[in-house]
Amino acid sequence: LSARTLEELAAAHEILLSGGYSVWSDGTLLEIKALVERVSGLRIVVYPREHPPPHFHVVAPGLNASFSILDGSLLDGKLDGSQLRLIQYWFRRSRPKIVEAWNAARPSDCPVGPISS
Repeated sequence: LSARTLEELAAAHEILLSGGYSVWSDGTLLEIKALVERVSGLRIVVYPREHPPPHFHVVAPGLNASFSILDGSLLDGKLDGSQLRLIQYWFRRSRPKIVEAWNAARPSDCPVGPISS
């Protein structure tokens, strides 16, 4: 991003700070993920730059699985039966929350845009 005026600079900062990035004090730009919720030691996260289909990740030590935001199905990864049932239960009760997190994390140039609830 480049800016020639103060207004353009403010707009560029708004894009960076609301589009899944964090700026450290030394100016380093980091792409960040959104923690949606923690469920029994599992972290449910959404990344700002993602490939189709819309999905969320379930992360824990030694575990990274992805699930469809559209229907809650397991897309990739392995969970034991109790973890899978827990995430599916959470998804049925929390789909609006994950859709909101997904939509909030979409940068303007992401190949997968916002989805409707």
